[in-house]
Amino acid sequence: MASRKPSAKARQREAFAADLGGFDDLFDREERRQDDLAARREEARYEKACASKNRYATRGEALDAAAACADHCRRGLSVYKCPYCNGWHLTSHPWKTER
Repeated sequence: MASRKPSAKARQREAFAADLGGFDDLFDREERRQDDLAARREEARYEKACASKNRYATRGEALDAAAACADHCRRGLSVYKCPYCNGWHLTSHPWKTER
């Protein structure tokens, strides 16, 4: 049975808090974890949206590439300006198109 003395309870509380790593920086640790998670998500978005695609310097080059793809049975491609690299990419999603 555990002791009922206040000093013993205080020691138990301190030991418990030490095992958890302390509560002093709990919010800081959570904020760092959230920041790290946001950075990983942004890196994944960049990889999917820009790094894995062909980049064209101008809208005209991207339109020429879309026309070349249409000649080889890949119709329905349009172009959009990339927010990451400010280049142009091809897409099959019409809501991403730059007008």
